[in-house]
This record gives sequence, structure tokens and C-alpha cells, in this order.
Amino acid sequence: MPYYTQPDQVISHTAYTLKYSEQHEQASWVAYRLTSGHISGSIGRTNDFRVDYKVKTGSASLSDYKGSGYDRGHLAPAGDMKWSSTAMSESFYMSNMSPQKPGFNRGIWKKIEGNVRNWASDNGEIYVVTGPILTGSYSSIGSNQVSIPEYYYKVILDYKEPDLKGIGFILPHQKSSSLIQSFAVTIDEVERRTGINFYYSLPDKIEEQVESNIDISKWSFRSSSRSSGSSTYKTKQEKLKGQAKINVNTATRSELMKLPRIGPKTADKILAYRNSYGSFRSMDDLQKIKGIGPKTVVKLKLYAVVN
Repeated sequence: MPYYTQPDQVISHTAYTLKYSEQHEQASWVAYRLTSGHISGSIGRTNDFRVDYKVKTGSASLSDYKGSGYDRGHLAPAGDMKWSSTAMSESFYMSNMSPQKPGFNRGIWKKIEGNVRNWASDNGEIYVVTGPILTGSYSSIGSNQVSIPEYYYKVILDYKEPDLKGIGFILPHQKSSSLIQSFAVTIDEVERRTGINFYYSLPDKIEEQVESNIDISKWSFRSSSRSSGSSTYKTKQEKLKGQAKINVNTATRSELMKLPRIGPKTADKILAYRNSYGSFRSMDDLQKIKGIGPKTVVKLKLYAVVN
């Protein structure tokens, strides 16, 4: 979680924590942990947008956005909350919203959210901090004068040995057809632009390692990404239709990665399990692999077997 001082309005909900800016009537950052298990949930959107009564000074309201031409853009996306009905509902608090142009919210912002979910799937667990850049004076909407940011950011940390890594993004608040990786920057650069110290609690050497460098090759960018209905996931399903089921006990790494919800790291875990313990006795045994839950197994049974 980013650094904050005692007077700051820091609010915790089931799945995320935010720091609320009364001046701008939105969160300056929202932080949360995202795992491969989280993104395999099936809870649907609740769309119950409402005031966040945990904000002592009062959060923005629905009327601030009405007729403004701006979307109520999620900072912690609903698509990351499908693992819990409470988490899903709480993602619709107005404290988690920022006024976003429709072309931005439903375009490049949605694409980067999908890629973040892919990285959670690939790496098993990541830490995300996201928000608007609020370092100036801005035009606003509504009676509460909700600021309209000119830029948004995301920073992602994969804190797993031996491949610790971090990446940041700064996106202009406008419709864009550019590749997501073209907006990638170091976490240090996001800190410079926002004034936020994101991972101050890390040991100094590790903080320096993950914040001052980025290696794009370590992050798998996909033009079609996991969203509320994942194009990447659907493509895997479509490719497997009509084919013989993949034998989990004999499949290679690349064959395992053809399966829905199986990324490189999960495939490696399956191979490591086989090397250590031998064959899986049933498809349900796959739940012994961290990141694979019962709902994922149900999907896998459509395309895989253990023989």
C-alpha cells in the first residue's frame, strides 16, 4: 500500500483500500491485491452506484455525473471483483469512481484493465495501485466539483522470487488506439508525476530494483484481454473446439497453456507438481495447484482429462 500520513482519509473495503481526496472528490489512489483465483469468479456486475458513507467529508454523488457526458469510471475495476458479491458491490462506491471520457473508459482503460487480469493469471498474484494524476487545478463536474483528470496511472508489482518485477503506466485522458505498452514507464516516473510513494515498505534494494527499471519482455501484452467477457479466454475455447481433450498428465508446457485460465506460471506449477508427486488422479486434484479453484476445474474439464 502507498505511503500515507495519519490525517489522510484512507478507507478500506473488502477488496481494496483507497486514499480519498476531498479537494478533487475522488480517490488519489486505490490499492488492491489481485490473484489468479480472483479473476476466475462468476459474480456479475451489480451496477449499484452509490455514495461511500465511509468518506467522512462526503463522497461524490450520482447527481454529479448525471448529464455531464462523463462515465463513472472505475479505478478498481468491477471485473477484478467477480470472486465476491460483497467486493463486487463495493466496487460501485462513488469513492472508486473518476469522471472519464467514454472513449477512454471503454477503450484503452478497459484494455489495460484486461491486461492486468492476464498478468494476475500469468503470475498467480500481483499488487495493483491505480488512480488519476491530481497535481494541478482542473475543470470539474457536478455540485461537488469533481475534478476531471488529464492523466491516469497504474502501477503493478509482481512480488515473487526469483522474478520480482514492476511496471507503471501513464495514460492521457483521451481515446487512443495506441498499443498499451507504449504508455509503459518506470514506477519511479509515476511517483515523480504523482508525488506518491507506492511501495515504500519494500526493502530498499528490492524497491530500487522494481521501481527504477522495466523490462517489457517480462510482461505479456495482449490486444484482446480478459474483460467482463475475455476475448483471450474465448479464443482459447474456440481453438480447442472439436479437438481431442488435452491430457494434463502428459501435456507439455505449451499444451497446458492452450487451456482456459492456464498461463505460463500456472503451467509451470502443474509441471512441478507432476515432477514431485507424479500424475494427477483426477481433474479435481488440480485444485492442489495454487490459483486453480473449483470453478476453474469445471471449465478445464471441458477441454482436458487426466489419464
